[in-house]
Amino acid sequence: MIMSATILLFHSAPLVRQVIREILEAAGYVVRATGDLGIAVDMVRETRPDLLLIDVYVANINGHDAALYLRQKCPALRVLMVAGVPDDQRIDARITNEGFLIFPPPFAPAVLIARVKEILDNTNAAK
Repeated sequence: MIMSATILLFHSAPLVRQVIREILEAAGYVVRATGDLGIAVDMVRETRPDLLLIDVYVANINGHDAALYLRQKCPALRVLMVAGVPDDQRIDARITNEGFLIFPPPFAPAVLIARVKEILDNTNAAK
């Protein structure tokens, strides 16, 4: 793993963004987080992150197009698209209190950390 690797977290849902940020920071990563494409562009220019972690749909644009746009600003940017939510009591409470169901099931924080580590350890991954 790249020690103190910088991850740009781009997710529109503030609670999910906060939970993922906490998971990644607890694992030792430097996390820059936003839900706004303009701010994400500024962050990419300022920090040249090691990894972009992005939701499949963000800030009125699909995540794929947003990732391509950000990669134009930082061509070596590795990308991990996240299509679910982490298993966290705060997210679960929000969903179940409204009587909603979720599919697929939330992912374990350890699974996210393992995938991020795998990408950062493999310089050819997700390029």
